[in-house]
Amino acid sequence: TYVSTPIEVDTLEIIRRALAAGKRVAVPRCIPGTRDMEFFYISGLEDLSPGSFGVLEPDPENCEKMADFSNGLCLVPALCYDWKGYRLGYGKGYYDRFLAGFGGHMIGICYSDCIRRTLPHGRFDRPVELLVTDRYLRRTAR
Repeated sequence: TYVSTPIEVDTLEIIRRALAAGKRVAVPRCIPGTRDMEFFYISGLEDLSPGSFGVLEPDPENCEKMADFSNGLCLVPALCYDWKGYRLGYGKGYYDRFLAGFGGHMIGICYSDCIRRTLPHGRFDRPVELLVTDRYLRRTAR
């Protein structure tokens, strides 16, 4: 899952509850000098500190790097989504690059006011399978 910023749907409680339920939780870290990110397992929110763009990130020295994404579930951030599950991100392409090779399931989390009927997308963009908002769940065409 992503670690939310103040303008995003809060994921901190999702992280807390998943860890309390014994789930393995991995969060992203932007690789300095690139537009790529890698994910690390955390054991608690205390494993996080401000990183790229001020977003809380795991410490790669103290957290285990996630290597197998085939059975993963990825909570994907966005400024907005459309009804088909395509997203408008923050413009740096970190998630676009990551999702291109991700083999697991993808869920988009967004405020319902940020859902649009359609958004422009490219042929390499991957839609999420489910949209979760403050008002409803919507299965997408994927």
